[in-house]
Amino acid sequence: MIAREVSSHPVVDTVAGTASVVTLTGVGPAFGASLARLGLARVQDLWFHLPLRYEDKTRISAIADLRAGEPAQVVGVVEAVERGFRHRPQLKVAIAGVGGQTLLLRFFHFNRAQAEQLRQGTRLLCYGDVRQGIHGLEMVHPHYRRLSENEPVVVDEALSPVYPTTEGLGQKRLAGVVGKALALLPPTRALELIPDRLCEAHGLSSLREALLYVHRPPADAALGPLIRGEHPAQQRLAFEELLAHHLSLRRLRAAVRHHRAPRLAVDGDLASRLLGGLSFELTAAQQRVRREVAGDLAQSSPMLRLVQGDVGSGKTIVAALAALAAVEAGCQVALVAPTELLAEQHLHNFRHWLQPLGVEVEWLAGKVTGKARQRAVARVAAGAPVVIGTHALMQEGVVFAQLGLVIVDEQHRFGVQQRLALRDKGVGRVDGLVPHQLVLTATPIPRTLAMSAYADLDVSSIDELPPGRTPVQTVAITNARRAEVIARIRAACGEGRQVYWVCTLIEESEQLRAQAAEVAYAELCAGLTGFAVGLIHGRMKAKQKQAVMDAFKAGELSVLVATTVIEVGVDVPNASLMVIENSERLGLAQLHQLRGRVGRGAIASNCVLLYQPPLGQLARERLAVMRETGDGFRIAERDLQLRGPGEVLGTRQTGDLTFRIADLARDAHLLPAVQQVAERMLADYPTQAGQLIERWIGAASRYAQA
Repeated sequence: MIAREVSSHPVVDTVAGTASVVTLTGVGPAFGASLARLGLARVQDLWFHLPLRYEDKTRISAIADLRAGEPAQVVGVVEAVERGFRHRPQLKVAIAGVGGQTLLLRFFHFNRAQAEQLRQGTRLLCYGDVRQGIHGLEMVHPHYRRLSENEPVVVDEALSPVYPTTEGLGQKRLAGVVGKALALLPPTRALELIPDRLCEAHGLSSLREALLYVHRPPADAALGPLIRGEHPAQQRLAFEELLAHHLSLRRLRAAVRHHRAPRLAVDGDLASRLLGGLSFELTAAQQRVRREVAGDLAQSSPMLRLVQGDVGSGKTIVAALAALAAVEAGCQVALVAPTELLAEQHLHNFRHWLQPLGVEVEWLAGKVTGKARQRAVARVAAGAPVVIGTHALMQEGVVFAQLGLVIVDEQHRFGVQQRLALRDKGVGRVDGLVPHQLVLTATPIPRTLAMSAYADLDVSSIDELPPGRTPVQTVAITNARRAEVIARIRAACGEGRQVYWVCTLIEESEQLRAQAAEVAYAELCAGLTGFAVGLIHGRMKAKQKQAVMDAFKAGELSVLVATTVIEVGVDVPNASLMVIENSERLGLAQLHQLRGRVGRGAIASNCVLLYQPPLGQLARERLAVMRETGDGFRIAERDLQLRGPGEVLGTRQTGDLTFRIADLARDAHLLPAVQQVAERMLADYPTQAGQLIERWIGAASRYAQA
């Protein structure tokens, strides 16, 4: 048994920190309810409610010196006012600075009283983001204050923090209550939860000083490091937040490992028969990952493994072999996917592989209703060996007889609690065994992200594509050259090849210039006479979508116009050209997923990225990355740098990766030390570890105790 060290300072927060926010002066029940919507119930919650960014209102900029893309504070006199109503109400106010240069203020949401206040000759102090408009520089919905004719301009003495807020709760009021809470900060030693010796070993500065600096930067604070999140005070807080998330996932892993799972052998008769009947051989990477999965399944503790691999790397067959191990042991398998299209693709593959072996595959998704659903649920309860579906598998009415393996595809579309809900359905009625968990993702996770986002999972990578796959040549072309692209499509179809044309919206929108799938479909039908064109989008009924997809797979359609519903789960080797319209609107991971629909055979394949100029800097960088590499892991790393972890992982659910101040791309260098401190705290300081999780994650930390 490990001897536990005694912490050198208290491990409980002071009474001030645990007190309700309504104990603060000026915080009544209504204000307290607004704060509660932000998860701010106690005084200490306000200490760790950190600024999203800062506004520099410490100086006045001349209108002549303004630059697009940079925030600024200016003083000017209203020269002209115009109210427009053509498309939607709009208030435009032109102000002039000392030298006569003008700046346009644009308001889309305003009332009559506001419009009357902004009359010609009114002197204004304005702060906002400067952008390039049609007729010059402008600010949209700036913060402003009216000044009397001779009133001196008073600027702030320090940078102004901007906090996450909620409807009806203004920044000024929120900053005021945070200030009252900060006045109650306890001494450093009472606030720290990371033991002294670990702080010293890793050079961690005072948490108290870091909080005070981040909430109230001094007047001489360097704005650059603060904006970039690189100031030592921000890094100190980021370290602790990363540590809390890492601890929560490690504790979740330990809690799950504490349960027992059925021992499964992957080299049984069913697996041998499946491998013998395949028309291809597993790659070395697939064989390696299969051995890693086999080692986990043979243990009596539950497998918790993430298998990541690029588009077309062959994750599904590895999952099918694991499923047969469970079936041969008399257990059930549940495979859940986030969309019906992807789940249907798995259903097709599993039935193709398993039914010749005498293994029935059950289908249970949201569209299975009425008596069909009742029959499916009954078969699952009776012990159907393999069940494939969507979120419907997690619903209360679905009961498994003996669930031995849970396979979750595209894990980032599900929350931790959803995965646990499915696992809980597998707790054996008699023996108390829990199922093994195998998580699949076709979105390669950068190593830095996996270290923190999936600390509860072992990670395997299928980093090799099957032989015969050809690299996809990628070009970016302006939308003005659409006619050339259509001519290229006609040539490809004339050679017997098939083409995808992907649009990002289903119907026209005045606000977005994205070409609608329906408009593109009509355009291509007119421009490609003699060739069959199909249309598929998410609003079509499942039978309609399946009929179109079947026709495309059978070669009956030369061109498939689609929305991004074809991002995953579609395999047509004869398709050799992919056109992605409005490609500047999509993230790298999604662009790469779509491109992966071509190049699946031996034919040389191409991807055309149509874009609508002018391109922003971020879009330009994304398209450049797509042209430079087809390596999903390199693309994932670059995507993390460009967009950040929240967008790379997709919409995060409660209990998952949401950071207040940490940024995995920026703060990756902290992760090795975070892992070391986490190991020591879990072993020697479990109370402080629990308090750190509760401090930073709060109510969501309950998922770390499952």
